[in-house]
Amino acid sequence: MFFDTLLERLAPIEIEAVLAHELGHFKRHHVLKRIVFTFALSLGFLWLLAQLMEANWFYNGLGVTTPSTALALLLFFMILPVFSFLLHPLMSYYSRKHEFEADAYAAQQTNAHDLASALVKMYQDNAATLTPDPLYSTFYDSHPPALMRIARLQTLQGA
Repeated sequence: MFFDTLLERLAPIEIEAVLAHELGHFKRHHVLKRIVFTFALSLGFLWLLAQLMEANWFYNGLGVTTPSTALALLLFFMILPVFSFLLHPLMSYYSRKHEFEADAYAAQQTNAHDLASALVKMYQDNAATLTPDPLYSTFYDSHPPALMRIARLQTLQGA
């Protein structure tokens, strides 16, 4: 998104590079892919909820003596983070892959150095560390670390 602070902070050629990056998401159908993936995941979770609603062991294991649909939904959402915890690195990987693809598209359309320069400014403005913990970043970050993105952009610039 282009907020007024972003437009004030970046040079016109950097804005063009960031716009090319965002257009890369559009060109590579990242939004559509994310919608389809989220839809499929939601259907999977709804199927799992339907199975658990009919399973007495689900209620008994959580100490519930009087099962109900509303209670099943509440219990499901309480335990879901425990079992979906391992989906975090997969989702993060998927998102970072899209960021690299959009960066590559931007590097084809504009100067990769301009995008790298804009990235440094944006990471600074967002108070994001340029060198995050690798394990934490792999598990949780939807965007690759700035240094990794810049290194990749430099290789694209040289190509």
